[in-house]
Amino acid sequence: MNNVLAAIGEALIDFIPDRSGCSFDEVGAFSPKVGGAPANVCAAFSKLGGRSKMITQLGDDPFGHKIIGELKAVNVDTSCISLTDKANTALAFVSLEKDGGRTFSFYRKPSADMLYGEESVKEEYFDDVFALHFCSVDIGDFPMKQAHKKAIGIMREKGGIISFDPNLRFNLWDSIEALVSAVREFIPLSDIVKISDEELSYVTGEDDIETGVQTLFSQGVKLVLYTCGADGAYAFTENVKVYAPSIKVNAVDTTGAGDGFTGAFLWKLRDITEGDDIIKGITEEKLLECLTFANSFCALSVQRKGAIASYPTRDEMQI
Repeated sequence: MNNVLAAIGEALIDFIPDRSGCSFDEVGAFSPKVGGAPANVCAAFSKLGGRSKMITQLGDDPFGHKIIGELKAVNVDTSCISLTDKANTALAFVSLEKDGGRTFSFYRKPSADMLYGEESVKEEYFDDVFALHFCSVDIGDFPMKQAHKKAIGIMREKGGIISFDPNLRFNLWDSIEALVSAVREFIPLSDIVKISDEELSYVTGEDDIETGVQTLFSQGVKLVLYTCGADGAYAFTENVKVYAPSIKVNAVDTTGAGDGFTGAFLWKLRDITEGDDIIKGITEEKLLECLTFANSFCALSVQRKGAIASYPTRDEMQI
């Protein structure tokens, strides 16, 4: 049984400010933390005891080597990561609001991950993989988009699951229309789609979740994760709908929280299901178990700073 989670896309350095509730120009110092949504998902999965691998390209620079070192430290397989001297590793400076919410300023024009081409994606990367996860940051009009399509094609041939978190970052795109168009291009290629309440109308064209979910199902999506921040989360298949309330905590930093949710959900889904088709026929009870576990994971994560560094281990989850 395949049990490795692969993710393709950006791995970067998040620069976390020394204090929250202020603007960028009021920050006294930033601390570098390894991040990037696909890398975060891998890290969450591995910190829970799963096996994961990251597929990307980094700059052959100190930040690129830092990312590789820290991913290795949490048992993410980095053998599918390339290094280049053609561009630097991507950076993201983060500003934190008083409630733990954040805004980003990105340095990637271009960054090394954007230049990763389809010729670098090898079929053997996916021999032991049950699911491939990706986000929208690296599906713009540059080589990495075609690398995504090749990876998805290989996974399709192997019967694996495709997981997509649009994770909309508007300031990385020339226009909202370009971002929405790219996201909607990849929706029909996906089995699992995770969206937030703020993203629903952009991704589906609908304001109502029930209607939006049906739109996604009509395009071949099999499982929808719908997160509502402090108001909890829903999971939908064509046969089952479940809801899990959020756990009330004092959020210190929400950076990477959605990625941690996804990684934890995928880990639990793989852990409690048998065979390679882990979505077909999933029961209401098991789907709720996955959703509740992901919420609990997030509740612990947001009480700490950073993304990967904030993710709890399997022992900390008391499972």
